[in-house]
Amino acid sequence: MNRPIIIFMTAIVAVGIFIAGALIYSASSKKQVSATSAENETTLVREHAPVIGPANAPVTIVEFFDPACEACRAFYPLIKDILATFEGKVRVVIRYASFHSQSEEAIRLLEAARKQDKFEVVLERILNVQPKWAPHGRSGDNIWTLLEGTGLDIERAKLDATHSDINAVLHKDTTDIQTIGVRQTPTFFVNGKPLPSFGAEQLYMLVRDEVINSQN
Repeated sequence: MNRPIIIFMTAIVAVGIFIAGALIYSASSKKQVSATSAENETTLVREHAPVIGPANAPVTIVEFFDPACEACRAFYPLIKDILATFEGKVRVVIRYASFHSQSEEAIRLLEAARKQDKFEVVLERILNVQPKWAPHGRSGDNIWTLLEGTGLDIERAKLDATHSDINAVLHKDTTDIQTIGVRQTPTFFVNGKPLPSFGAEQLYMLVRDEVINSQN
């Protein structure tokens, strides 16, 4: 078993049994995403979407991502390891899916952080403290109170989070989710291709194959 998969499995264990249920795709969801992905490939990557990794990387992972999703949190270490393993060859495009009650506020926070060039550091923080603010958590903390040490100007971010351009991002991502047929998070596409089946190894292997193909 290779190192990225080991890292991912460790994360899965840490999240717990609940994650297992969240990671199961229904047959109808897979069928719909597979059927629509080819004809709607241009809807996967939008100019407004956050990008992690080099903009000109030959391999693009598109992740439909909900910041309140436990499975998205569990996959994040694997995403980071893929970027490190295939350094310079892979980028990740984040598309927002507001499927939980507190997701929109977290998305607005991330977009406000992006205006201050703090997207990745704030992303890591809100995933690390997800059990404190997300609906499945117990403490019910306000997400804005959990950002100490990120360097974010919180008062400025609170104002930016209400701007109309962020409303437009939310609207466009919601529209594309409906067009493509995404039903749950995380949903991944690699160079426009959906995973053959859901899982850490499937994601890693598809990325690896696309990297190899890009070198031929």
